[in-house]
Amino acid sequence: MPGTESVSHDDLIVCTCGSQEYTLRDAIEAALFRGELDSTWKEFLRCVQAEKRADELDIDLDESAIAAAAEVFRYEHDLITGEETEAWLAARGLTLDDFSDYFTRRYCASAVNEKVVPEEIEYSSATPKLHQLFMAELILSGELNRMTTALMFRLAARCAEKDLDLDAITAKKQKFFDRNAMEPAQLPNWLERLGRDSKWFDEMVAMEAAFRRRCDTLLVPQARQRELMALRLHLTRFETEVIELESHDAAQEALFCVREDGMSMEEVATEGRYPYRRADFLLEDIPNDLQQRFLSVSAGDVLEPVARGEGFELWRIIKKIEPHLEDPTVKLRIGQRLLDRHFSELASKYTQRRLGAFTSAE
Repeated sequence: MPGTESVSHDDLIVCTCGSQEYTLRDAIEAALFRGELDSTWKEFLRCVQAEKRADELDIDLDESAIAAAAEVFRYEHDLITGEETEAWLAARGLTLDDFSDYFTRRYCASAVNEKVVPEEIEYSSATPKLHQLFMAELILSGELNRMTTALMFRLAARCAEKDLDLDAITAKKQKFFDRNAMEPAQLPNWLERLGRDSKWFDEMVAMEAAFRRRCDTLLVPQARQRELMALRLHLTRFETEVIELESHDAAQEALFCVREDGMSMEEVATEGRYPYRRADFLLEDIPNDLQQRFLSVSAGDVLEPVARGEGFELWRIIKKIEPHLEDPTVKLRIGQRLLDRHFSELASKYTQRRLGAFTSAE
């Protein structure tokens, strides 16, 4: 079948900058340099250990649940036929076995009830087999897209920032050593285990210094305030309480008890033995079809029942809070938008993605 020949993960090109090609390995090890790989790597090791433990416990795999997760993936990636799925996988150096193994591993990670303690293996010391398995995990989980975007943003910043301050370079090197609890004399051994040299390290440092320099010029109070005004509605915070009910009739009855009988949401939930919780979120965190309903209510109001899965939810608004920059979540999201917009435009000028699409990158 044309166009479905597999390629090695090591040869998989994720982006280009000028005439230089960057591979999946480049994206991973750039994240390792920045200190952004650790949590992803540890979670992967936990899933691997969970799969081993599931095998030891002889846990029956729910094939229908695994197949359903794979089907959701195919739907999200617009892979309608088996041939389209195989072509998508092959273009990324993956096989149908890799695809099946990924969802089986994820199932085992959720099916093993006991606490799973993964082996303590550093990425740079792992076997080639474990590296290949990790690369497949990054591709199928979508994490590779984020890593590639982060790399492209820094490549673009490096191209745009011609003259870097020596103090900034020195500061980034020291930050690397501090983060890794490493002395400069230990760097050659670290690079050797990774299969890299001092030239690669210096380029990573320069890229990060250029990226941070751009960030500092973007994340100024005036820019944050302008963005806040433009996103005021989207970043409105809601404090709510929610009851989960099994049917529309039950939801309507609960709504009547709150509105007409004056019962509290918690009292209704306790009396009917319904799940009750508090929920705090920003408007943009909820589905688009619900956003207008939340905007049109005031504190104390109870929304009409909302369908959720096979049941319904009853929401009451406790507080509706205007966004402000002192809110850490609001400040983070505004900063992320400013950076994403600027670096996406910069990356389109200097780089080209080979796989996937732009995603947010911190």
